Amino acid sequence: MLPLGDATRSPSRFPVVTISIIALNAVAFLLELAGGDQFVAQWSLVPADIVAGRHLSTLLTAMFMHASWLHIIGNMVFLWAFGPQIEVAMGPGRYTVFYLLGGIASALSQIAVDPASTIPNLGASGAIAAVMGAFLVTYPRDKIRTVLFFGWFYRIAFIPAAVLIGLWFLLQLVDFGVIADVHSGGVAYMAHIGGAIFGAVTARLFEDTKRVSDGAFERF
Repeated sequence: MLPLGDATRSPSRFPVVTISIIALNAVAFLLELAGGDQFVAQWSLVPADIVAGRHLSTLLTAMFMHASWLHIIGNMVFLWAFGPQIEVAMGPGRYTVFYLLGGIASALSQIAVDPASTIPNLGASGAIAAVMGAFLVTYPRDKIRTVLFFGWFYRIAFIPAAVLIGLWFLLQLVDFGVIADVHSGGVAYMAHIGGAIFGAVTARLFEDTKRVSDGAFERF
């Protein structure tokens, strides 16, 4: 499943922060390509270092880095699908703080399950999971335009956010419990889980009630 955006409503304000985050991720990825492994090692998050109180800045820098073209493209598609509406609901300033705190919360969740790990962690998916968690509690009935793949074939479906994000979250739980190996790298499922929980729990603290009710218009 690949979410493309909210089919129920459109943001009433230009999502400058969401676009800026996408741009920063793109710039960081180009710097990774130019700097190679040394750049990745310098700015990625290593759990053991954070626990030891070293390189704490990587709690922020790692959320703007990615491991591959597929990694960054997939993450940015998800951010564009859910970010603009949450930016409208919170306002640019609070949305920026929320996004960064969501990324930090997701990183700390991953560190908690394997604090001695020396494997570099990088990616925006934890912060984006926080945005998805916020979307789940704010617009659960909105229909999300989604691409469903069936082998070589695909179709466009309109899936309620509660169903789409709920299934995604369930998959993170299943994958973390069944196939995730935090000692050998791969997908940081606990970062996704922690980010989503942070977003769902704290969304209302960052949102403006008037913006949620008036900040976007519905399409019929």
